[in-house]
Amino acid sequence: MTRLSARGRGIVVLLAALLGAAFTANLGLWQLDRAAQKVAMQRALDERSTLPPLDAGALASTTEAAAAQHHRAVRLQGRWLAERTIYLENRSMDGRAGFIAVTPLLLERGAVTVQRGWTPRDAMERTRLPDLATPIAVVEVAGFVAAPPSRLFEFSGAAAASGPIRQNLDLAEFARETGLLLHPLSILQADDAGNRGDGLLRHWPRPAIDVHKHYGYAAQWFALAALITGLYVWYQLIHPWLHAKR
Repeated sequence: MTRLSARGRGIVVLLAALLGAAFTANLGLWQLDRAAQKVAMQRALDERSTLPPLDAGALASTTEAAAAQHHRAVRLQGRWLAERTIYLENRSMDGRAGFIAVTPLLLERGAVTVQRGWTPRDAMERTRLPDLATPIAVVEVAGFVAAPPSRLFEFSGAAAASGPIRQNLDLAEFARETGLLLHPLSILQADDAGNRGDGLLRHWPRPAIDVHKHYGYAAQWFALAALITGLYVWYQLIHPWLHAKR
């Protein structure tokens, strides 16, 4: 195998340094962009939360319109479909793992999924369902419009979701399964006088709560880019020059 000449090795090292520095710098910029997105989301939340609450008739019926309503306060009246409650597993709140209870609320027209809160999982019997009190009469639900429940990683070959305990909840599939006309959004239920005794936690995270994490990651990536650049300059430029001066 023909060895690279000194010039060829220098070009290879230069290209590797340029690629490494560019790659890590771009990762730093990506982290800053993620932080900016969360700050913008938090600003939208703060602005929209001051608007009058939406009622059932004003809820969006399309995905595009729903996105414009995220973080808006709502106050809805309807009946819980307790038998359709889904418990999303492997969800954490306050650093503890458990379920997010999601129950459809039947409105005068259509229905909406409500993320009612977090409940712990039985450590001894993992398939045991929580004892969740659900009124059968008409209830008033206060909360905020949100995207459908966040999805966790699933293997592509996993069996179709069924039963009350699930990893994820796809609204389109759930609508076909239940026959409900679901709005393309969900509601994060807020604490109020009517639900504080149900045992559910509702410490919903704010979008920008971990924005400093992204700033920290960005600083690490930029430092790595600077390190790559500094090592190249020292070993390929300054050190050979000093050695030649001796």
